[in-house]
Amino acid sequence: MKVYATFLIMILPAMLSQSHLYCQPTTYRAPAISIPAAGNSWVLNDTSLANEAVTNTGITKWTDRSSKIRTYFRVEQTGILNLSIRLKVENGNSVIKVTVGEEKKNMILSNSTFDTIKIGSFKIDKPGYQWVEFQGISKTGSSFAEVSNLVISGSATEGRVYYVKDDFYFGRRGPSVHLKYEIPTEASNIVWFYNEITIPEGNDVIGSYFMANGFTDGYFGIQVNSQTERRILFSVWSPYKTDNPGEIPDEYKIILLKKGKEVKTHEFGNEGSGGQSYKKYFWKTGNNYRFLLKGQPSENNSTDYTAYFFAPELNRWELIASFRRPKTNNYLKNLYSFLENFMPETGTITRKGYYSNQWILDSNNKWYELTNAKFTADATARKESRLDYSGGVENGVFFLKNCGFFNDKTQIDQFFSRPKSNIPPEIGFSGLK
Repeated sequence: MKVYATFLIMILPAMLSQSHLYCQPTTYRAPAISIPAAGNSWVLNDTSLANEAVTNTGITKWTDRSSKIRTYFRVEQTGILNLSIRLKVENGNSVIKVTVGEEKKNMILSNSTFDTIKIGSFKIDKPGYQWVEFQGISKTGSSFAEVSNLVISGSATEGRVYYVKDDFYFGRRGPSVHLKYEIPTEASNIVWFYNEITIPEGNDVIGSYFMANGFTDGYFGIQVNSQTERRILFSVWSPYKTDNPGEIPDEYKIILLKKGKEVKTHEFGNEGSGGQSYKKYFWKTGNNYRFLLKGQPSENNSTDYTAYFFAPELNRWELIASFRRPKTNNYLKNLYSFLENFMPETGTITRKGYYSNQWILDSNNKWYELTNAKFTADATARKESRLDYSGGVENGVFFLKNCGFFNDKTQIDQFFSRPKSNIPPEIGFSGLK
């Protein structure tokens, strides 16, 4: 017994010590996160939209010293951000400036094969979207560097981190947002759909499509196509499902019935196929534009859709186009509006539109005001590649907002209501062409 007691006295302290060490709490260290430069980078000061520095493989062909290239991501926690960059210099030596917030560091690069280069640690004071900016200082080779990934770690990354992981083309375009209007149950077949749009100053970003009158078979709105060109666009999808208009059999083709002055028409593809019309018109921010769409069954199991546009500068309704959709027997259905960016190069710039005074006129010649809408967003938003989207009611009208890496996002599938005006629009139907 004395031997056994002596043994316990000898080993018990060691056992307690080991037990204490085993139960010691450990600090969680989030694994390093590799962010593809290809889907999360933009050339900020490229007004021509012709810069090729960002490709599907990352930052390449980086030759312009004036180019400022930013890579974006979003964190949900503050703290320390450890930053490394996976890159190579094709030939020669380069000096680049890396900026995170207010902190700047110059890096001397000479590695000719891809390597992960440590940049340093930075303090993140606010959760939300962050950016890392690159600018070339000097080079002896043909380009400053090729960057494939940002690698981040540290306490700021221990919460969720958001960035574009795939579908880089759509990720760089940014999330599309929609308003799906609630139709009063007492309304009969909808023949006419009326809407208005005002674009605030500074929100007419190149690549924006402010779509006013969307319906089951097409869409109608205004675009910013370049610094010098803007369009009124109206399209109708063919019932034949294909992205190649050349594959559409004749009996499924959209038929042009009539078009307005200076309106161009053609077939379109790549997002379904069908008939498209547009008029070049340099609409202005701050002005209120009116949209009127008609849809009703026509001869031989077809439906006719006709779009009219009213500009305050012209003070009259103008015909855009009228299309006949075969193998369709519809009135207007599934009415909605949307805001999208169709140019990946401008996905880093915020744009916003106000959508107001929505009305429908049914087959009983009765007006109904649409004051309720559901806010929705596309796959880029729903899979959380981008969280810079918003919509709802502001100053008594609906609005949509996207892109630019702002942080005040709106919950998807939320319903909003605007105040009623109870004053139907004055159209003057007899004067429409």
